[in-house]
Amino acid sequence: QVQLVESGGGLVQPGGSLELSCAVSGLITNFKYMGWYRQAPGGDERKFVATITTNGLPIYGDSVKGRFTISRDSAKTTVYLQMNNLKPEDTAVYYCYVDPFGAESAWGQGTQVTVSS
Repeated sequence: QVQLVESGGGLVQPGGSLELSCAVSGLITNFKYMGWYRQAPGGDERKFVATITTNGLPIYGDSVKGRFTISRDSAKTTVYLQMNNLKPEDTAVYYCYVDPFGAESAWGQGTQVTVSS
């Protein structure tokens, strides 16, 4: 019912910036949450990065507060993650997700972000 496609990943030097985008399509258009998780190399679980509520309230994981900014368009068809002052420990596959009202969560395929000099 919902499809998500991430874009914007890549290689960036420490201190640099990237913006990730997630295009959301499908029959469901109202979401409790839209956001991002990440999974580091060798990591066995995805960790919370940021989410934005249906009312537009952003919530951040402690490790990215003050550096990352989540936003979405008013139609709730795209969610963005602006990442500034990137650190090597931000290297991970970043996954977009949505949590609809009355339906199961959906995930994208992931986009690789590598922070290295």
